[in-house]
Amino acid sequence: MSKNEGVFQLNQDVTSSSSPRDLERLLEQLREKRSLRHHIGIVAGVIDLLAISTAYLLANLVYLYDIQVELTVRTLASVTPIYLLFGLARQSYDANLLSDGYRSAWRAAEAIIWSSLFLFLIFFFLKIGAEFSRVALGLGMLFSIILASVGRYNVGQLALRELGTSPFAHLCIYDGIEIPDPKSTGSVKSCDIGLVPMPDNPAMLALLGRLALGLDGVVVHCSPEKRQSWALMLKSLDVRTELVVRELTPLQPLAIASRRGDTSLVLGGGQLSFSQRTLKRAFDLVFTLALAPVLVPLLILLGVVVKLDSPGPALFKQDRIGIGNRKFTILKFRTMRIEEQDEEARETTARDDPRVTRIGNFLRRTSLDELPQFLNVLRGEMSLVGPRPHAELTAIGSTLLWEIDAAYWHRHVVKPGITGLAQVRGHRGSLSEESHLRERLNSDLEYAANWSLTADLMIMIRTLAVMVHKNAF
Repeated sequence: MSKNEGVFQLNQDVTSSSSPRDLERLLEQLREKRSLRHHIGIVAGVIDLLAISTAYLLANLVYLYDIQVELTVRTLASVTPIYLLFGLARQSYDANLLSDGYRSAWRAAEAIIWSSLFLFLIFFFLKIGAEFSRVALGLGMLFSIILASVGRYNVGQLALRELGTSPFAHLCIYDGIEIPDPKSTGSVKSCDIGLVPMPDNPAMLALLGRLALGLDGVVVHCSPEKRQSWALMLKSLDVRTELVVRELTPLQPLAIASRRGDTSLVLGGGQLSFSQRTLKRAFDLVFTLALAPVLVPLLILLGVVVKLDSPGPALFKQDRIGIGNRKFTILKFRTMRIEEQDEEARETTARDDPRVTRIGNFLRRTSLDELPQFLNVLRGEMSLVGPRPHAELTAIGSTLLWEIDAAYWHRHVVKPGITGLAQVRGHRGSLSEESHLRERLNSDLEYAANWSLTADLMIMIRTLAVMVHKNAF
């Protein structure tokens, strides 16, 4: 099979020692474990909020001998958002932390103290302290610490009982090495699932991406001669990846860990941490929904104009490579005549391309053809900021993008974006030279390695200056 055939289709050739049903059952167990861990995190958050609410109600009863509803509501509306922000910033809901009742209780108490001090500071500078009872606030903080600590300790016991000492869902893949404990959960032989370490084969990368979907990490045990191939494949995943080795090799690891008594090299940290993903997703949703009153009428208007300009649908749909090398369907306004559309992006759009319609030319030059991708953002397939997604068969000349540089796959550890660092640096438009790809690739890898919410905001602001660009055609 060639590199381009059967791309992004799961390999169904399974040996007798393992059936597709067995594999799906194993993956489902791992995903259920991950889901359970998230539910426990939500339970911890709910218990924190209930503890704080109960604490301030008790403070009112103890000090004021009455529950003043309006005062209590104002106080909770001020305290709880600040507490949650401090909790997320201090990774108070980290899985390892929640499994340790004592550490979890201390981290909750710490967040309550800091959020309360911050609230007192706000009251002081805004001179609104008279609207709140300082004694009630102090008692509320004390009671919150006690109740939240007790609640967190019990959540820790629950997490330890349900998840065990390892709360994460890791898939362990054995290639040419026997599984030490055949009864261990989360272990599978690569030959049983048709997975071969071929970093230049999109089908194998897609299979690995499908296996990793919904998991916390993938760990590979293999023979020395296969480590380099596995290393290249693992670095492209959007989850934590590890390669178990018995000696250090020049694989550029991020860290050293241990698996089943053997030394392992951490090759990738996956995508962003839980707190970072939460902040990024919240930013995407808040920004997109805030734009909705302007965006919806504009989408309708441009859709009608595209329909009137030339026969065919207003939207152009195309499969693109997304996070974890998994495909998704990107949405754009159609800019080419329907009979001349390039569904697989085999032919790069040229300046003054005869396939582009009159309205399409305007949309492409102003980047307005990208507006429907806000729907991809709402669906969670894209982010506002990230590497621009490419079609699988996009090529420079006769060379596919992933054949030019093996690190191309590593850009998919984060969600693709409507705009990105490469675009605001001027690296946009059609790819006509290999150097163009490497310039964009370097920017994409830099973005993924140094992500911050501030950087996303700055990239969006800088995007306004490059919406109309000489390379946009």
